[in-house]
Amino acid sequence: MLNDKLHSYIDGLFPERNPLFMEMEKFAVENQVPIMELAGIETMLQILRIHDSKKILEVGTAIGYSALRMAEALPKAAIVTIERDVERIQLATEFIQRSNHQEQIFLVKGDALEVEEQVGEQAPFDAIFVDAAKGQYKRFFELYSKYLNKDGIIITDNVLFKGLVAESEIESKRIRNLVKKIDEFNHWLMSHPDYHTVIIPVGDGVAISKRKRGE
Repeated sequence: MLNDKLHSYIDGLFPERNPLFMEMEKFAVENQVPIMELAGIETMLQILRIHDSKKILEVGTAIGYSALRMAEALPKAAIVTIERDVERIQLATEFIQRSNHQEQIFLVKGDALEVEEQVGEQAPFDAIFVDAAKGQYKRFFELYSKYLNKDGIIITDNVLFKGLVAESEIESKRIRNLVKKIDEFNHWLMSHPDYHTVIIPVGDGVAISKRKRGE
């Protein structure tokens, strides 16, 4: 992971986002809403641009920040995004309605483990972005990877979880159990027989998975 000075330096190089995005970033900080860190989301957006993704599934909408960032970065793309929290659904809906990207984003309301049929109707996807309950990453991956195009990619955020995956002693039992699940997911993903995966140490750790040729 980068040290704080380099992290701040890189963040300072990114162009200022539009006023709505800046407002959402401020709201997330003030209300402790987890949104993707700046370096992480800029990395993801660049990968999606290079990949030229036209249809994206996002597991975990929160307040709609990453969905809107993807919509702006890829104006020809359609984004299907899943959220179960009622309050966050309301906030995401309000932010999306205030943007110029309402036509690009389709919000699926419900638990990602329970709305597969509804999501499957929108498949296939060129890219899948997983940024929901970290303890369920493996289940999300297994559930939705079958809806990925043969040349598609899967992006998973928070796989380094503030660097805690490399720590041997964690006092909180809850955090320790969560870190164990993330670590197990990382090992499972990196050795997956059907995917090539790399973990990029930006933001909170971003995993990029690409289906192996011939699979």
